[in-house]
Amino acid sequence: MPYIGNQPAPQNVNSDSITDGSIVNADISPSAAIAISKLDGVTATNTELNILDGATVTAAELNKLDGFTGDVNDLNTVDVTTLGTVEASKVVTADANGDVTFPDGEKALFGTGNDLQMYHDGSNSYILDNGTGVLFIDASSQLQLRSAAQDIYVQCIEDSGVNLFWDNAKKLETTSAGVDVTGELIADSYNETYAAVTSSSNATTVDCEAGNAFSHTLTENTTFTFSNPPASGTAYSFSIEIIQDASASGFTVTFPASVDWPSATAPTLTATASAKDLFVFYTRDGGTTWLGFTAGQALG
Repeated sequence: MPYIGNQPAPQNVNSDSITDGSIVNADISPSAAIAISKLDGVTATNTELNILDGATVTAAELNKLDGFTGDVNDLNTVDVTTLGTVEASKVVTADANGDVTFPDGEKALFGTGNDLQMYHDGSNSYILDNGTGVLFIDASSQLQLRSAAQDIYVQCIEDSGVNLFWDNAKKLETTSAGVDVTGELIADSYNETYAAVTSSSNATTVDCEAGNAFSHTLTENTTFTFSNPPASGTAYSFSIEIIQDASASGFTVTFPASVDWPSATAPTLTATASAKDLFVFYTRDGGTTWLGFTAGQALG
């Protein structure tokens, strides 16, 4: 039935007139303005906060959201941890280019126990691996350690050598044959590799890549072969100690025809039991010619 008489004046609805559950979303006009200050004690999810789109939020009003204290400008993605804790400020920043800035003393931490750390303490920079296992640095083709001016300190080349540099000039290179040093080599102590060689079927081989000092105890007459000398242009020398057997059998040896002895005369071995004769051989043309010298006989 229609209302008869004058319409009553509209009345404002206040919070005292609203009971729980009496207003639903459909009852609120999309154009209605609700002051955030009225939301005291509200615990809102991200989805629920979408109703605030376009609202002007003051710092005082923002304090209503779960006790947050801070300036409106302090609230951004880096201020929210994975646990949902809102902090007033973070010192790690990211710019529009995606660059992340860690101030002095702030660390990038990796691993459950902070096993890998990267940071700058204001004076020095650190990559600290204090966890278990190995720190791997994998690189395809080539890995270099360089100065800020891009001078090379260390160069590692895949399927090739590792090179060390002095003032951007290569001084040491690993090769398939060993190590190549450019310049002067100064060592506090120098040691040569020693190897004992044996004969088989009256033949004995001295492998020049196996060392620089050799010995051979005679068990039969034997003919020597010198194998794998360095290429021509690289000097190489070795010594060999030839020992007669304890029975003084008087075994003899035949040296390669490429050996050039003083006065073109090969030495005669000492025939007494366990006698030691020491000889030195030198080449600089890849073994085409060996210079042979008697360093001492009837030793021991």
